[in-house]
Amino acid sequence: MPWMWLAGAIVLEVLATTSLKLSEGFTRLVPSIIVALGYIGAFYALAQALDRGMPLGVAYGTWAAIGIALVAIIGTAVFGESLTWVQIGGIALVLAGVMALELGGQH
Repeated sequence: MPWMWLAGAIVLEVLATTSLKLSEGFTRLVPSIIVALGYIGAFYALAQALDRGMPLGVAYGTWAAIGIALVAIIGTAVFGESLTWVQIGGIALVLAGVMALELGGQH
């Protein structure tokens, strides 16, 4: 169950971050509201995952790594931003670091 809460937190955070770009510096109302509600919901869901026993380092590392990867993909696919091989390598290293955290915590 903590993983479901974490997945929800990641989806909400990615939605909020994407809306942050669409808000154009908080000058557009609807995307600005989505930013606020998305981040509030994301932190609530993250808190629920932690409350249900997920280790802090694993939760935050997973949130950050998957969030970074998804936002980079959305930036490329939706907003036409570039994604270089160096950036892709960096994202892969972040994902590998989270896997190391998870595998290193198992007994």
